[in-house]
Amino acid sequence: MLRAAVLFMVLLLLWLLLSGIYEPLLLGLGIASCAFVVWIALRKDVLDAEGLPMHLHLGRSLHYAAWLAWQVFLSTLDVTWRIWHPALPISPGVRHVPAELGDVARVIYANSITLTPGTVSIDVDADRILVHSLTEEGLAGLEAGEMYRRVKHLEE
Repeated sequence: MLRAAVLFMVLLLLWLLLSGIYEPLLLGLGIASCAFVVWIALRKDVLDAEGLPMHLHLGRSLHYAAWLAWQVFLSTLDVTWRIWHPALPISPGVRHVPAELGDVARVIYANSITLTPGTVSIDVDADRILVHSLTEEGLAGLEAGEMYRRVKHLEE
């Protein structure tokens, strides 16, 4: 029931922030729609540790999201420079990177790799992820393990 209450509060807060309208009728409809979504989630039995990972530390998650946004920005600049460069300095490669993480953290890691321009998670196994990168530097950066360490830190 705690997960249902947390989901309801998160949905309601998001609805309030995005709507910006605080009239009684619309507030009532927003509350009803959030309650309906929580009811559906309960009926579908998706409010488990994977569906609503409350075990992840909120402060660390926000810190990781900010770090990831910065990495996405830097990678965007790098990919843009490589595309505009007359010699097109790319060296694509495919390699496995370790991913000995819990299920939720492994998904976060694979999605973070894919969100970063120039890299794509191709396949996810129990202990590794197959990654395609536009450059060898991208693969070397993943093998250095900074993103991996930060995702692993979310689970602790």
